[in-house]
Amino acid sequence: MPDLLIELRSEEIPASMQRKAAGDLKALVTGALVEAGLNYEGVKEYWTPRRLTLDIRGLSARSADVREEKKGPRVDAPEKAIEGFLRGAGLSDISEAVVQSDPKKGEFYVAFIDKPGRAAQEIVTEVMPGIIRTFPWPRSMRSGAASSPRGSSYNGIEGKGSESLRWVRPLQSIVCTFGIEHDETEVIPFEVDGITASNVTYGHRFHAPEAITVRRFDDYAASLEKAKVVLDAERRKEIIAQDAANLAFANGLDLVEDAGLLEEVAGLVEYPNVLLGTFEESFLAIPPEIIRLTIKTNQKCFVTRPTGETDKLSNHFILVSNIEAKDGGKEIMHGNGKVVRARLSDALHFWNRDQGNLPDLGDLEASAAKFDLDLTKPLDQRMAKLDALNVTFHAKLGSQGDRVARIRELAKMLAPVVGADPALVDRAVVLAKADLRTEAVGEFPELQGVMGRKYAVLQGEDQSVAAAIEDHYKPQGPSDRLPEDKVGLTVALADKLDTLVGFWAIDEKPTGSKDPYALRRAALGVVRMILERGVRVPLLTVVKDADLLSFFHDRLKVYLRDQGARYDIIDAVLTPDADDLLMVARKAEALTAFITSEDGLNLLAGTKRATQLLAAEEKKGTVVADGVSEVLLKLDAEKALATAVKAATDEAAKAVAKEDFRSAMQALSTLRVPVDTFFEDVLVNDEDTAIRANRLALLSAIREATGTVADFSKISG
Repeated sequence: MPDLLIELRSEEIPASMQRKAAGDLKALVTGALVEAGLNYEGVKEYWTPRRLTLDIRGLSARSADVREEKKGPRVDAPEKAIEGFLRGAGLSDISEAVVQSDPKKGEFYVAFIDKPGRAAQEIVTEVMPGIIRTFPWPRSMRSGAASSPRGSSYNGIEGKGSESLRWVRPLQSIVCTFGIEHDETEVIPFEVDGITASNVTYGHRFHAPEAITVRRFDDYAASLEKAKVVLDAERRKEIIAQDAANLAFANGLDLVEDAGLLEEVAGLVEYPNVLLGTFEESFLAIPPEIIRLTIKTNQKCFVTRPTGETDKLSNHFILVSNIEAKDGGKEIMHGNGKVVRARLSDALHFWNRDQGNLPDLGDLEASAAKFDLDLTKPLDQRMAKLDALNVTFHAKLGSQGDRVARIRELAKMLAPVVGADPALVDRAVVLAKADLRTEAVGEFPELQGVMGRKYAVLQGEDQSVAAAIEDHYKPQGPSDRLPEDKVGLTVALADKLDTLVGFWAIDEKPTGSKDPYALRRAALGVVRMILERGVRVPLLTVVKDADLLSFFHDRLKVYLRDQGARYDIIDAVLTPDADDLLMVARKAEALTAFITSEDGLNLLAGTKRATQLLAAEEKKGTVVADGVSEVLLKLDAEKALATAVKAATDEAAKAVAKEDFRSAMQALSTLRVPVDTFFEDVLVNDEDTAIRANRLALLSAIREATGTVADFSKISG
């Protein structure tokens, strides 16, 4: 079967967008191909700073022929209805339709429409321009001749104005080749704003800027490798990590590993070259956390430590260049060293000022009393200053002092739920924002929390309090670590919940792709802390807003799907008022295990049949008895089912009360055989209305029994 190679090459794509963009391209292209009737054996996505690539193996050469059945109106329908049917079915005369009979509907027209399969090339040509034009970049721009005003042209390309292509950075070329292994490939030459797909790409911007003609993925990847482009991001990460560790070791140092920085740096280079930079030892007077964060944030470099040391850094750092310099990297190392020294010089200046120039006490007694502050301690003084100056958090939500007071109340409520020491939690909340008044944080905002932890240690605060001051900002993304202990976890929960409740109260909610206050990230952080730390937080007691609870549900779905949960399983266990997210997750886990078993699959089928039959009768207004009457149970199968339902309901309810959802599922599995037997031996719609109402009540009992854990009607299959 043929293989398809697609490459979209552009100016540098921001590192933070690359992995998701490659995944989006994979999902969009394969989804469109499958929807058009094509199948494939496998697909792999790749990305570098300048290209997104898809390697699709074993793609169908053409889609299958399809015969569609289109039902039409009754044969005695008005002429206009028949004319509309002919137009919709593409028929020229009613004689081309077939007449079918139905006991209820009578005779009606049916059209059979034969749709021949299409070549894969035709389908790719049809779907790719739309995918490229509507690609979901978080931010994008217009460029090129097609972006010129309508009515103008440049190099034969007509201007499209606002309708021109938007891409994250100017799109430069497209590769699209198709063919069977070992045979010649063909180009599928679709066009987007004057850029026509071809079999030509380009290597490294500086080392190999010449055109490269490619056929299929294997020679494409090999050609790029020769042209100084390492296509596989994971391999670039391996090269950087290994070379950095080796270079550090060769100089008597240990590399301080940083997975997030490694991911980012691998997205900044196509041909990684690892070098060793240096700064003056005098800068080691700065706390290690500040040195590391300053070098990481400003230069995207790794720090090192002397071999065997854990709390000290060396004055050497590891940088990653995108070129193989002729001088061995001397100029690159020198240039990076100058920038690092300048930033560390600033950091040292502000660190010294923060230690030597504490805020004037002034009239801070009111703030001190409000927060139980000890004005002999530097961090307490800064918190008092923060409150006294009414440093704004948000115009509609008050000052940082006001916010600390709100978080304090929330944390007081959450501490026993999390199992944290209330006194340590309260102290951590009071000091959590104090470092915002330090000059180091004023100059380097990315140090907030880090500086607070450092100052808390220096003034003798409990280690849990100091850690919580830094950790209450965490997690700041799906891969960021969670707070270290229960004190930090409590403060982090209170901080994020206050943010969400506050912005919901002033109607500043995320819209579409816009989320200026990172509320999605905050909600996902709450979800992660609840689920990964096993915290039972009844959210409605905190948020008191059904709309905000629904927002949490959306983030929960994202999290669980990323963990591999099926969307229908999540929908089956998630009710609109569910505010115990941990319980929802545990139900989803138990339900997933249950419906993959034979008993689960069969019970699911029987339950859905019962639910559908019951719903149909309820819709018609058929009377359903309030409860099952044993007197009206005439057949052995319905008697057995009634007994089984009662026993299973009792056992499942006991298990649910203990939150033992696996045992609840096991109890429900006993219904499999009696439900199957019931539908084989019993006619629900008996002529006797009382018996029919009683049997419908039995179906209702099945629905209620399974509903103790999940809504089985929402599970597909």
